[in-house]
Amino acid sequence: MSLFYNIIIELVTFFVFLFGGFHKKVQLGQKGRKESLQILQQNLSPSDKVIWLHCASLGEYEQGLPVFEALKTHYQDHKFVLSFFSPSGYEVRKINPITDLVVYLPLDKKSTVNSFLNITNPKLVVFVKYDLWPNYLQELKRRHITTVLISALFRPSQPYFKSYGNWFKKLLFTFDHIFTQDLESKKLLNSIGYSSTSVSGDTRFDRVGNQLKTDNKLDFIAKFKDTKTCIVAGSTWPEDDSLLIDYINTSKENTKFIIAPHNIDSSQINSMLKKLQKPTVLYSNYKNEALENKSVFIIDTIGLLTKIYKYADIAYIGGGMGSSGLHNTLEAATFGVPIVIGKNYQKFPEAKAMLTKGGLFSIDSGASLQETLDALVKNPEKRKALGQTNKEYIKNNKGASELVMAEITKLYS
Repeated sequence: MSLFYNIIIELVTFFVFLFGGFHKKVQLGQKGRKESLQILQQNLSPSDKVIWLHCASLGEYEQGLPVFEALKTHYQDHKFVLSFFSPSGYEVRKINPITDLVVYLPLDKKSTVNSFLNITNPKLVVFVKYDLWPNYLQELKRRHITTVLISALFRPSQPYFKSYGNWFKKLLFTFDHIFTQDLESKKLLNSIGYSSTSVSGDTRFDRVGNQLKTDNKLDFIAKFKDTKTCIVAGSTWPEDDSLLIDYINTSKENTKFIIAPHNIDSSQINSMLKKLQKPTVLYSNYKNEALENKSVFIIDTIGLLTKIYKYADIAYIGGGMGSSGLHNTLEAATFGVPIVIGKNYQKFPEAKAMLTKGGLFSIDSGASLQETLDALVKNPEKRKALGQTNKEYIKNNKGASELVMAEITKLYS
C-alpha cells in the first residue's frame, strides 16, 4: 500500500505540473509550493525552536486558532510555522498574528518531506481535524517528534475502522495524542487499540465565543440593513442559491438579504445577478450605491462573514443542500440568531445538537424554505428566543482549548 501511495503522489505531482496552470486555485498552490522550502530555508536557523501547525484550509485554521493562541502565549521563545494545503486558507491567513512563517505544505513526496523536516526541525507538531499525510506522519514518528491531532472527528464508515484499513490505521498510531470532539470518536479509536486519546470537545466553540470580544461593527452593513429584518445567507453553493433566490424574488419589502457565496468567482456571481429581481448591490461596488435602497447585498469578497452575522436576524448556512458539506453553523449561533440549513447535515454533530434543541431548522425544498423563513420573519419574539437557545449552546460548550493545552504541556515541556 505504501508503494502504491508513493506512486500516486508522483503521478499527482506530474499532472499538476502539466495541467495546473488551467485552474486558478491549483496554479496558486503549485506556485506557492515551489517557494515553500526556500522561504523556510531563508528564515529559519538550526538553533530555532520551531512549533509547526498544519491546517488543510481556512476552516481548520479558524478551528485551531484558540489552541494556536494558547501555544503562542505559553511557548514565547519558539518560532511558529503554519502550513496550508489549500489556497483558500493560505491566501487569507498568510499574514496573521500567531505565526512567524506561513507556507504551502509541499506535496507528500518522501524526498520533499525530508527536506521540509530537515529545515524546520520542529519540536512540536499540531494537525487540525484531518488532512493526514502518510509520509509526513511516518517521518515525524521515525524522528520522535511530538505530534498531536486536535478537534478530530471520526465515523465508523472511515477506512481506519474497516477490516481492509490496516495501512490507514497505522497513520493514527503515528500521533502521540489525539483530541476528539466527541465520545463516539474516542470509542472508535479505542476499538482499534489506540488509547492515547481524550475528549476535549470542539475548539470552534472557543473560537466563535471569542468573536464576541472583538469589534464586529460594519457601518456599511448597518446602513444597508436600516431597520428591516435581515436574513444572512453564508457560504452558499448554487444548490442553496437557487432556493434562496426564488424566495427573495417573492419576499416582502420589509426584508433584506445578505448573501456571501462560498465561491466568489465571477460566473457564479453573474448567474445570481441575472436571476435576482430585487435591487442588488455587490460589495465590490457598494461605495457607489445608495445602500438603504437595495434589498440584496452580495458579498463578493472573503473575510467579512463572521462580522456580518452580527447584523443577522435569521441565518441560512450553505452547503447542506448539496454534497459539498455543511459550513460552519457556530459562527452565526454565537450571535444569538436562529439558523436554517439544508437537508444534508448528518455528519455535523453541532447541527444535530442545535436541531434537537430547537434553534436550528433543516429544509429540503423551496416550499419548506419558504414556510420556515416566513414563520421566523413574522415572529420577532420567537426569533429572539430561538437565537438565545443557540447562544447558550455555544456558551455551554466552550473550554476545549484549555483541555488541549493541559495535555500538550505534559507531552512537550
